[in-house]
Amino acid sequence: MKASKARSALGKYGEELAARRLAESGLTVIERNWRAGRTGEIDIVAREGDALVVCEVKTRRASGPAGSFEHPMAAVTPAKTQRLRDLAERWVQDHGGAPPGGVRIDVVGVLLPERGAPVVEHARGVA
Repeated sequence: MKASKARSALGKYGEELAARRLAESGLTVIERNWRAGRTGEIDIVAREGDALVVCEVKTRRASGPAGSFEHPMAAVTPAKTQRLRDLAERWVQDHGGAPPGGVRIDVVGVLLPERGAPVVEHARGVA
């Protein structure tokens, strides 16, 4: 149980850093951790101009002697992007339809090195 609490705390911290990065990039965060029943969750829903942006956040710790890790964005598989598309469609239906600028799916990867500042990368339009 302890490991899942630590993972949850790590994920929350990563989402906080991601939300801050998106806001600094000019996006407006409008919702976080939106759940669609058992279908899944959207980490961050934001707007950029007249587009809706659905963001998946992946956070990883760099560990090991050479700081070896799987890149956070490598965890976003084709199946995950399809689930994000389905969740985005559901969010749009629940919130009055698609905005004029359409819907975009982004991924924010957060890497926490053993020392130094977190590395936050924002990939736009991954799906």
